[in-house]
Amino acid sequence: MSTSRIATLTVDGKTIELPVLTGTHGNDVIDIRALYAKAGLFTYDPGFLSTASCESTITFVDGDEGVLLYRGYPIEHLADQCSFLDVAYLLKHGELPTEKEKTDFEYIITQHTMVNEQMAKFYQGFRRDAHPMAVMVGVVGALSAFYNEAWDFSNAEHRNISFNRIVAKLPTIVAMAHKYSRGEPFMYPRNDLSYTANFMHMMFGNPCEKYEPNPVLVHALDTIFTLHADHEQNASTSTVRLAGSSGANPYACISAGIGCLWGPAHGGANEACLKMLEEIGDISRAPEYIKRAKDKNDSFKLTGFGHRVYKNFDPRARIMRKICSDVLQELGLENDRLFKLAIELEKIALQDEYFIEKKLYPNVDFYSGIVQKALGIPTSMFTCIFALARTVGWMAQWEEMITDPEHKIGRPRQLYAGTAFRPVSTKNTRL
Repeated sequence: MSTSRIATLTVDGKTIELPVLTGTHGNDVIDIRALYAKAGLFTYDPGFLSTASCESTITFVDGDEGVLLYRGYPIEHLADQCSFLDVAYLLKHGELPTEKEKTDFEYIITQHTMVNEQMAKFYQGFRRDAHPMAVMVGVVGALSAFYNEAWDFSNAEHRNISFNRIVAKLPTIVAMAHKYSRGEPFMYPRNDLSYTANFMHMMFGNPCEKYEPNPVLVHALDTIFTLHADHEQNASTSTVRLAGSSGANPYACISAGIGCLWGPAHGGANEACLKMLEEIGDISRAPEYIKRAKDKNDSFKLTGFGHRVYKNFDPRARIMRKICSDVLQELGLENDRLFKLAIELEKIALQDEYFIEKKLYPNVDFYSGIVQKALGIPTSMFTCIFALARTVGWMAQWEEMITDPEHKIGRPRQLYAGTAFRPVSTKNTRL
């Protein structure tokens, strides 16, 4: 980051100079930290849509150009050439691992996949029909009751321990939530399997027979993890950073992030896409629903098209489309009703002037729900899968925030519009 020029602001006839900061990519930003001292003013930006809340070196998104970079690497290259644990190492350490670093990192993660046996009893306190995300918020937060000996966050080794533990244990916790909801026995991790294959073993295996992961399906889910590993300063990531700014332990911070991700406007989009496809039902009804989506007086929305950030094609969507095709072909579901419907909707939308003008291109969620359903993952677990993947990004963002010498506890200001000052008297009291 460097100061590229000075911005001048005139307030009540007084000229105020503020530095303009330039990063590696993206828009320049005006440093307003001295604005209150110089002008007695704060800025007003609901949703922080025009505010850079931090300086970061982790992820860059260019929505206009359809670009997503992890530590400078395009998501297309990482999805094609790297495993999810390679990406986890990259987000944490800033560089892709060497062969030795890769081996050592995979070994460490494998050694941390089990959770304390007492934690299995926690699940019994939840109703069987509880939403898995509710279970995750509780169980992940409870990790701090069992793993609290490495809480000197100024110590790099302690931060490494926290990162390794939570990244390793999330698949186990997610799989246990799934098994509990089905009344099936928990499956212990297997050290002979890769990170994603082990997760599938814990999700779909049973004690009566050995689970043999399908390499094509493992690769598909591993790629889904990679595509969702981080996405800059979104709502859940900002929640993790805000919670962490107070000095809260990382398990509490991740639990807060999971709670935020649970919101339907954030992490539930792929579930909504699948429900939309089920509502449309058949390829013959696609034109009807396309017409409804274009009608401003109709409440129907074509979920999975367009993105809050991407005003061009979501780069993850192209990758997910191919993964979807590979999975359905491997499972003999090439003629799957929902997949054919999705292809037709995409085809119509990409040729329709309305969608072209508004730049409503398919996003990553449009296909990920179909893939997860084909893998046997229940709809209620979709956001849990998202949280599992995003945890590596959250932890990288958490560490970057608490090691920043300029970081302070988050404290947004407000524009107060309530009742003005008034005294309490016997005439207006309601006691």
